[in-house]
Amino acid sequence: MDYKQLIIRGISYSQTQSGAYALLLEHEETHIKLPVVIGNFEAQSISLGLEKDIHPPRPLTHDLFTKFIVSTNYELVSVIIYQIVDGVFFSNINFKNKETEEELILDARTSDAVAMAVRFDAPIFTTQQVLNEAGILLELEDVSKEEQSFSETVQTEDNLKSLSMEELQKLLDDAVKEEDYDTALEIQEEIKRRKKKID
Repeated sequence: MDYKQLIIRGISYSQTQSGAYALLLEHEETHIKLPVVIGNFEAQSISLGLEKDIHPPRPLTHDLFTKFIVSTNYELVSVIIYQIVDGVFFSNINFKNKETEEELILDARTSDAVAMAVRFDAPIFTTQQVLNEAGILLELEDVSKEEQSFSETVQTEDNLKSLSMEELQKLLDDAVKEEDYDTALEIQEEIKRRKKKID
């Protein structure tokens, strides 16, 4: 089957469902977006998987499963979003044993599948039919705005800008210790913006 590769364009607070988030996937060639409604925990897990440099003091469920996969000598090869029924996406996670080349396919919620894919830097695919049924074509003026709207934290953007790098780092450490990953990601973005200016 001719699968279409998707990239993660951002995570934003869902405007339609309270307490939920929208994971925005995009087909690079056609720029068709695939919005997937996910829960708060999965949104945090995907964001942390993308960040790479924020490490929770205790492993999240997806981190634990990642360690299990690696310890059994498997690797996550790809994620395929193969179907949508009544607004619900169905996905498979494809694994391969590094020694025996044995393949293993597991059914998974799309949010969990993506959270695992980002930890292995594995590609995410879908079918043309899913794109036809659920895809939307919209222009994103500023992707960073989509990503920034992921968390509603006590630290506003203006507040963060007024703090020194040392104060930001301390806030980041405290947020990670308290497992407040929404705030941690917001602070991390501000630190990255400043480092880019310095470079």
